[in-house]
Amino acid sequence: MDHANAHLMEFTTDPITTDIISNAYSHREKEHSLGKSEESMHNKQQQSQHEYYKKLGDIIRNYQDVVLFGPTNAKIELLNLLRADHQFEKIKLETKDSDKMTQNEQHAFVRDYFTSRL
Repeated sequence: MDHANAHLMEFTTDPITTDIISNAYSHREKEHSLGKSEESMHNKQQQSQHEYYKKLGDIIRNYQDVVLFGPTNAKIELLNLLRADHQFEKIKLETKDSDKMTQNEQHAFVRDYFTSRL
């Protein structure tokens, strides 16, 4: 995951599939907001980031064991928000640093991570 997209994968015996959740705040919106004012741009960006993390939290709430990984600090930001919310107390949350990966590399990472925990 990064600040723009999260690739959601569920570890199953079937082939792993990927769903992508995107942050609605795009480069085009940034330029448009910046044209109005820098403060407006930051407010819009923060609001969009909050909605993005909330959407991810709503999905994560349905699992017991979650690993957040990716090349940016977005995973740490999301982890901190989730840990501050008592609804996530019983969910095992962990972060792992990783480089940018292809979809096959992501699936292998998820498979290796959860297989090593069995």
